[in-house]
Amino acid sequence: MTHISPQIASQHLDSIDHADVTTGAVYRQEAQDILADPGISLTDKQAIADKLNHANHLLELRTVAGDDSY
Repeated sequence: MTHISPQIASQHLDSIDHADVTTGAVYRQEAQDILADPGISLTDKQAIADKLNHANHLLELRTVAGDDSY
């Protein structure tokens, strides 16, 4: 597992709607890792959780095609 800062994870979540499916999955995993890290502040975790929730909602609305697994 690569440790990234909450700021980088936040930037990744901000651009997730422009990422391919695989990159989006990596960005979501980074966010989950931030949320599971006891060394991250509650404020940073809340910001990441809000962005992850928004990204997941956008994923719900996305039309799947071909071999997408979502």
